[in-house]
Amino acid sequence: MIRYLFSILIMVLLAVIAQQFLPALTALSGCRILPVALVFLCAAVTLPPPAMLLVAFVCGFLTDLENWMGPHGGDRAVYEVPVETLRFGYSIILYGIMGMLMQGIRPLFRRGNWQFSALLGGIAVFLYLTTEYLLINFIRGGFSFGQGTLMKITFSSALTTLFAPLVFWILFALAERFNYTIRLDTSRRRPGE
Repeated sequence: MIRYLFSILIMVLLAVIAQQFLPALTALSGCRILPVALVFLCAAVTLPPPAMLLVAFVCGFLTDLENWMGPHGGDRAVYEVPVETLRFGYSIILYGIMGMLMQGIRPLFRRGNWQFSALLGGIAVFLYLTTEYLLINFIRGGFSFGQGTLMKITFSSALTTLFAPLVFWILFALAERFNYTIRLDTSRRRPGE
């Protein structure tokens, strides 16, 4: 289990690096593929709750660190008053909530239904992005949720979900390599169980 968990943490670091180089797709309302969220959501359903919460902490911490260091708050040399943003640590909580949502379908996943997990991962990305946007609106003291924003969130969720089979394939290969059981053996089950 430790080696499998360590390999997932390496996947998260690689996803953080990849996310820096993935451009926004202007043809689809400026949506983005979110590899960090995708790796986390796919891995969350394969891990027990304590390990999932550790990965949620790492993903949330790295996401907040990336946003905190980026230009989103505004360069202090250019803006006298930076744009209001969410506080450091909010992503850790949102990743934890998404992970617990994925933990709810873990028994279904362990029976071999990874497709439902991929679909729920897309829904979780949609909820994450919507919650994040609503929190930003709340902090700024106004509310605007236009059709463009909804399309960007929807396309980002759908596009991220399209890559879930690839991530699950990698996770299954890692589990086999490190002798970690993520699926129950259905061949030994009797009919009617």
